Amino acid sequence: MELIFTTENFDSEVLQSDIPVLVDFYADWCGPCKMMAPAVEELAKDFAGTAKVGKLNVDTSPEIAEKYGIMSIPTLLIIKHGEIVYKAVGVQQKQVIADAMTQALA
Repeated sequence: MELIFTTENFDSEVLQSDIPVLVDFYADWCGPCKMMAPAVEELAKDFAGTAKVGKLNVDTSPEIAEKYGIMSIPTLLIIKHGEIVYKAVGVQQKQVIADAMTQALA
């Protein structure tokens, strides 16, 4: 199950996580974000127990989006031990993200 990240839980859920975290920066009005959503949901299932996968709404948590310089959505970040280890902007193939997640777990 994918998580919902917010300004309130970002620090504890993402930055302090012991395992890699995939953060999908999105907005409800964003067409490409809707296209990306099924792949992100599948990744959440595929990596359940080994990594966290979640979404962050840029409209409700703009300060987090600003902190990470998110200029266009969807943007996917993989954060490991508080550091960005992967960044992708725009709609991505699920396998490309899965490979990046596997690499982050290595």
